[in-house]
Amino acid sequence: MTRPPLRIGNASGFYGDRFDALREMLTGGPLDVLTGDYLAELTMLILGRDRLKDPSRGYAKTFLRQLEECLGLAHDRGVKIVANAGGLNPAGLADAVRELAARLGVPVRVAHVEGDDLGGPEGRFPGALTAHAYLGGAGIAACLAAGADVVVTGRVSDAALVSGPAAAHFGWAPDAYDRLAGAVVAGHVLECGTQATGGNYAFFAEHGPEAVRRPGFPLAEVHEDGSAVITKHDGTGGFVDVGTVTAQLLYETQGARYAGPDVTARLDTVTLTQQGPDRVRIDGVRGEAPPPTLKAGLTRLGGHRNEVVFVLTGLDVEAKADLVRAQLEDAFDRATSRPAEVRWELARTDHADAATEETASALLRLVVRDPDADTVGRAIGGAAVELALGSYPGFHVTAPPGKGAPYGVFEAAYVERSAVAHVAVLPDGERRPVPSGADDTLVLHDVPPPPPPEPLPPGPTRRAPLGLVAGARSGDKGGDANVGVWVRTDDAWRWLAHELTVDRFRELLPESADLTVVRHDLPNLRALNFVVEGLLGEGVAARARFDPQAKGLAEWLRARHVDIPEELL
Repeated sequence: MTRPPLRIGNASGFYGDRFDALREMLTGGPLDVLTGDYLAELTMLILGRDRLKDPSRGYAKTFLRQLEECLGLAHDRGVKIVANAGGLNPAGLADAVRELAARLGVPVRVAHVEGDDLGGPEGRFPGALTAHAYLGGAGIAACLAAGADVVVTGRVSDAALVSGPAAAHFGWAPDAYDRLAGAVVAGHVLECGTQATGGNYAFFAEHGPEAVRRPGFPLAEVHEDGSAVITKHDGTGGFVDVGTVTAQLLYETQGARYAGPDVTARLDTVTLTQQGPDRVRIDGVRGEAPPPTLKAGLTRLGGHRNEVVFVLTGLDVEAKADLVRAQLEDAFDRATSRPAEVRWELARTDHADAATEETASALLRLVVRDPDADTVGRAIGGAAVELALGSYPGFHVTAPPGKGAPYGVFEAAYVERSAVAHVAVLPDGERRPVPSGADDTLVLHDVPPPPPPEPLPPGPTRRAPLGLVAGARSGDKGGDANVGVWVRTDDAWRWLAHELTVDRFRELLPESADLTVVRHDLPNLRALNFVVEGLLGEGVAARARFDPQAKGLAEWLRARHVDIPEELL
């Protein structure tokens, strides 16, 4: 007998997302499961520092405050809640949820998933502040199958928040790879919340400003065969179309094989169909056995950093920048110790004959980093301030230099599946080990590039921004950046696949010129996915770049001018 679809919603895409989203999703329409994604690379560092101050913490406190308002509502409506808000301390959060439920008088059964933590005094990654393996959805499924109403986890893959409940609901076996892959793809679309409903969307202006003023959060109707429909509650803001779903599918992914702990989903098999207003069907997804290793995310304190931003107004901007650079370099040379890393960046935000002082000004940013706090602290701040009356005309800075602050570094590692003790702690306290799946795996290899489409016949072109015909979305994975680019018609795909080569990409984004750039083709989505290795240095927590998470990289690419066939414009 075929089971009805499972309606899974999302109420958080990151730690700090819209606080009232939990209530909005519970009151906006029918749901079976409500998920929340609170963890990111930077979040793990933040929680790690919290845990240093108080070992009983290390979880997302916002989630508890949201439950205080909504736990009774979820129980009354029969909605199960699954969230990775446990962070570094899922057992602690589970206890806190039980205490909250008892205080509120809400009879919910709470379970949690653990085993992801690879750190501790005897951990296998000495020196790491946090070290956590990405677990799959099997532990979540075990908790739900045992009757849990609330399941909290630590570091699981983002898509596991959807694939776990789906596996429990439909009774999928661990080797139901096509079905699991379909749920993983749906989970990847949901994981970043309103990015699936028009948020951060390249073509938002086509829908008018009101459409994305307050986008609603997404939900997926997951079917027993693994297909799904991405939609949202009626009456909420934003919109769901093939473009918003495509954009999110490309976000922070790489090649055709999207590897996870439970399954490797083949993104090159995904088919998207607009079923109606705010309804996009995902089907055709093929799955393969997962890789023999699990990814682990490591964070560590990398040292200390400081920055000063000098404002250069009016004429002779380059000469002013040269002067202050030379003056600060002299100060560094005179100092007891020079910072290990000194980085200057001049942003020419100034305009000629500007109508306001701000638009007449450029910004010169100095960033210093060093293991020693004092080296980047008062010595640098003092050197900058001392120039106030003896440097370029119009000298001032955007803010007084601070004492410097610690920064973090994210690294990825891989561990054998059998070395990770994935455990579901059920509502009655039973600790149920989750099989590692080490006996059925597939070593990950890139899919051979598909044949390119036939190029468009020659014709007149016009010099114009790439973004007039192509959408794009970018993000970070450690020190690498990814840029997904897609178009909306077959003819545009025939042009894009030949136009946007790796060499052309490097030409359009000169910051990538000396870096390794890998292109992946996804013809089903009319999309190209570029991975720029090392663009972000040591990752977002290190804040080495102007845009440390590469969020705007795609929009920079869309703003670059290329020769576009007039028939596409």
